[in-house]
Amino acid sequence: MDATGLPSGTVYPILRRIDREALVSSRWESETEAHRAQRPLRRYYELTAAGERLLAESLSRYRALHEIVPRARRKIRPTRRPVTP
Repeated sequence: MDATGLPSGTVYPILRRIDREALVSSRWESETEAHRAQRPLRRYYELTAAGERLLAESLSRYRALHEIVPRARRKIRPTRRPVTP
């Protein structure tokens, strides 16, 4: 959760959902590895091919919106005259 700043109660339900949708695959690390590091087992997630495609499509849509919104805002005229001091 350090990377996102989001609480685990937000991240893990999302991971479970996208795992069910086959957008990620997951695996548990070996007990030996966890024991050696003296910590609980970790579950590792990786994007599937479908997840990679959806991510690419989403990024493309985001970039398009990122370009369009500032242009659209410049075209919007205020309905009231600005107040001058």
